[in-house]
Amino acid sequence: MTTHLTDRPDPARTDARIAKVSTWNVGTPQRQREAVDAIRKTWESRAWPHPGLLSYSVHAGEDGATLLHYSQWTGEQAFQDFVREVRDGRNAEIDAAVPGIERLALHTYELYRSGLRVEGDTRETGCVVIVDVEFDGPDPDRQRAWVDAVFEAIGEEAELPAGGIAAHFHTSTDGTRVLNYAEWESAGHHIAALAAPGEGVGSPSPLWERVQKYPGMTGGGVNRYTPALSMAPGAGAGA
Repeated sequence: MTTHLTDRPDPARTDARIAKVSTWNVGTPQRQREAVDAIRKTWESRAWPHPGLLSYSVHAGEDGATLLHYSQWTGEQAFQDFVREVRDGRNAEIDAAVPGIERLALHTYELYRSGLRVEGDTRETGCVVIVDVEFDGPDPDRQRAWVDAVFEAIGEEAELPAGGIAAHFHTSTDGTRVLNYAEWESAGHHIAALAAPGEGVGSPSPLWERVQKYPGMTGGGVNRYTPALSMAPGAGAGA
């Protein structure tokens, strides 16, 4: 199989059993661009590495220093095959082009629940907002209960904020984290939604207060990214 570029990943696809999410620190906006270009060239110059890898996407952090990697897999064994057989060679070529990349934490997630874009919505995802939540220990029931609490809080709002497209809540397989991969039209739309008076995103209400002060929640963060590269397997040389 060949590698071909795609518009964006589909976090809600049903054949993806797990998602791998990691962050690279590359230091500057210029090195962000250079690293994305090196990743693209390295992957396009090789055959698609494993049939169990369904998509591989890279997003550039608003901080000008980081790259978020989001990949979808048919299962953990497919990822382990990739690591054993081809990952080091690809990373070595990328590192030769952009020396000094710092590879930060890698986490494994399963999609639990999505708020999907409405049928017929063709808006492009111009910004991906990653919401990370950490808990004080493994508890899969608590992970899912927190996500359900978010949906309950959203459900009481009169209307969704302008520019919001979809949200995909993932639970880590170790039971300690939740990640929301939220699609927005632009960073400006997300900033405006956070700053909106009254009934804005996460506005003061008993349900949102429950979400923000959930028992056992120890940390987390919100970071904005611009989609930079998305790839998927192609059927052949003409794909």
